[in-house]
Amino acid sequence: MTLRVGLVGCGEWGRHVLRDLLAIGCEVHVVARSEESRRRARDGGAAGIVGTVEALPDVTAAVVVTPTATHAEVIERLLDRPIPVFCEKPLTADLPAAERLAARAADRLFVMDKWRYHPGVEALGAIARSGELGPVVGLRTTRVGWTHSQPDVDSAWHLVPHDLSIALEVLGRIPEPRAAVAEREGTQIVGLLGILGTAPWVAFEASSRRARSFREVRLFCAGGAATLSDSYSDHLSIRRAAPASGGPPEPERRAISTELPLLRELRAFVEHVKGGPPPKSNAADGLEIVRAIDRLRALASL
Repeated sequence: MTLRVGLVGCGEWGRHVLRDLLAIGCEVHVVARSEESRRRARDGGAAGIVGTVEALPDVTAAVVVTPTATHAEVIERLLDRPIPVFCEKPLTADLPAAERLAARAADRLFVMDKWRYHPGVEALGAIARSGELGPVVGLRTTRVGWTHSQPDVDSAWHLVPHDLSIALEVLGRIPEPRAAVAEREGTQIVGLLGILGTAPWVAFEASSRRARSFREVRLFCAGGAATLSDSYSDHLSIRRAAPASGGPPEPERRAISTELPLLRELRAFVEHVKGGPPPKSNAADGLEIVRAIDRLRALASL
């Protein structure tokens, strides 16, 4: 039986969601307001296109890929239907709204934290849990490049959810924020540096104003370190602790899948709708990330 899914939003990212939902075998009905979004939906193969959430036909589930500032309103309207909802990160950029949504739909609202489905991040989590390299000391993520600012939220809300979801996947929790510094371009917030926790600690740098794009996730353990050196890398680099004498040890290359995380997380959601386990980030996890960013922004005096 073909699963009928409502997709709210068909912008630059929404068109990729449409592509992958169709590849999984769903029948997709799109809510699109602008002519450009309607064109993307038509060209992408949508089964139907409507202008409002209320105009959606009966669907079994919904995916929200609209601007962050609209998430709460769109989700509230979708939750009037007894269906599961998958929302692009972050859940919202407003803590009270996130608390309200998590309380209303704890069991059928989920967040699209695609980095929790990255094979390299999953492999780092497996290393952390197994103790292969000894106890975890810390986790460092770097996510910098030149990207267009979002019209509705600043770069802290746009980028940092990725880093916190990686911490959630690798460590199993998000440590308490301890310090943060904002990167500004005039009055605009274009980046954030933060430190969370102590044992283990998490450090991240996220910026939309770097001429060269650079992505790295590094797990530090008592007996060595494991690194995902790029979003599209096909391996982890693992260095075990150096002996007391001699040169640095040769790194181990550990192969990982290159299947795209977006496809993997959408498949997980579709399988859940069909009766399988829920996606990794539920409403409570989404709330935890919003709460942590809210605290980091306060520490950075934003």
